[in-house]
Amino acid sequence: MKKIDDIIASALTGDKACTSRLISLVERDDEQAPYIMRQLYPFSGKAYYIGITGAPGAGKSTTVDKLVKMFCKNGKNVGVIAVDPSSPFSGGALLGDRVRVNIKKTEYNYFFRSMSSGNIMGGLSRTTKEAARILDACGKDIIIIETVGVGQSELDVAKATDTVVVILTPESGDGVQIMKAGLIEVADIFVVNKCDRPGAENIAHALKGMLDRIDYRLSWKPPIIKTSASLNKGVDTLYEGLGEHRRYLNCDKKIKQRRQRQIREELKRNIETEFIKTILSDIYNGNDFGKALDNVCEHRIDPQNAARQIVTAWLSKDMQPSEKWAKGV
Repeated sequence: MKKIDDIIASALTGDKACTSRLISLVERDDEQAPYIMRQLYPFSGKAYYIGITGAPGAGKSTTVDKLVKMFCKNGKNVGVIAVDPSSPFSGGALLGDRVRVNIKKTEYNYFFRSMSSGNIMGGLSRTTKEAARILDACGKDIIIIETVGVGQSELDVAKATDTVVVILTPESGDGVQIMKAGLIEVADIFVVNKCDRPGAENIAHALKGMLDRIDYRLSWKPPIIKTSASLNKGVDTLYEGLGEHRRYLNCDKKIKQRRQRQIREELKRNIETEFIKTILSDIYNGNDFGKALDNVCEHRIDPQNAARQIVTAWLSKDMQPSEKWAKGV
């Protein structure tokens, strides 16, 4: 069995099996995961990240299929991370994206990975960003992240990608629904898919009206592109739109500023996570948690005040919470 350093070295040369192995280790939070990310991170930061989001049934996977083929035809090395909804019973993902993403040409240089969303809200899985960075470090030019497609809650993709494509359909509702979902704020490109259906012009018109009203606030006005991905119509226009937005980001170092904001938010979240993890580990392993639990179960104190006393005691090490429980404080 290969040592982890050998696996990393092979992955950096483009070995797909080793790349997949590294993603699996990080995804299941293996003890080697921190070391893997520490070794690979210096090699990342070169790829262009595209987020594809939209409601279930909007045609995200079919659109990804067409885009991957176009990028590969133009000599790009493409990585795809497709986040699928997970089963509430087994926790596994249906992996339905693999059914619709059907690329048969072996000469195409691409890597496809399905990931279960687990119980994470926001449209991505817990380790989506780490998996994307692994693909980035391993030489992918383009990384496409397809969200789970859960509707109004999947806005995390804007914090993980350079360009966000929001896919709508004629059945997506009116302009009010789009505004409620927060899509105006995260979308860099709007796609009205399945435009061969009735109502496509109406939703495109509603989008244009909303964008015109806030035009003065936008340095980049999201284009509205009508496609029918299953019929391969309009996908070339979307491909050109992605290139135009990338050129816009590369002007005046906008992409650097965008990524700095994303990393700042990610670092803050990770500090909070590690801080909470450290505190909870210390508290749960102490005697006071068990005593507090007994007191709450016996209705001697309510859960909120019990939690407040535990945290206060933890922050003030000179305090003796055990004495407080004995006195019924």
